[in-house]
Amino acid sequence: MDCLFFLLMHKVVLHTGTNIENRFAHLQKANFNLEQIVGPIIKESHIYETAAWGNEKQNDFLNQALLLETEYSARRIMHEILSLEYKMGRNRGIKWQPRVIDIDIIFFDNDVIEKKSLTVPHEHMHNRRFVLKPLMDIIPEFEHPIMKKSISQLLEDCPDPLAVHVWKKTPSLLKKIL
Repeated sequence: MDCLFFLLMHKVVLHTGTNIENRFAHLQKANFNLEQIVGPIIKESHIYETAAWGNEKQNDFLNQALLLETEYSARRIMHEILSLEYKMGRNRGIKWQPRVIDIDIIFFDNDVIEKKSLTVPHEHMHNRRFVLKPLMDIIPEFEHPIMKKSISQLLEDCPDPLAVHVWKKTPSLLKKIL
């Protein structure tokens, strides 16, 4: 008798950011590599520009949210992300320093993960407008599994005063609007 194996596919939401050199090229390179090592990007937000958060004396950031489909666990994705960041030149020495690339796991399915090396949903996402605005493009009605609020509700309640502006519109989102 043949055994059938079903590959369980997960949905993972990532947030990318960069504020060094050719910021757009860094986001493009990260997206290309994430598709190779994690899985296909199903949705991507517009690219947003925001003043630096935490350490304000640095260049503005470009940020983007991505929804990917993957066969991997959150732990494996975190390992791959850290490896990619390192390969792209990320130095994790000082908190809130300028960075070539920053990639965070925001959501993994509806899972709640609390490990020393991984917390999902991202523990600070609801307090950061630069994370919530891009998420509005791809998952506005998704409900935070702990807070039980949609992304649109979290954005409405967000205490972060930093302005977040569209820097580049994503063609795939423009098609949906038109």
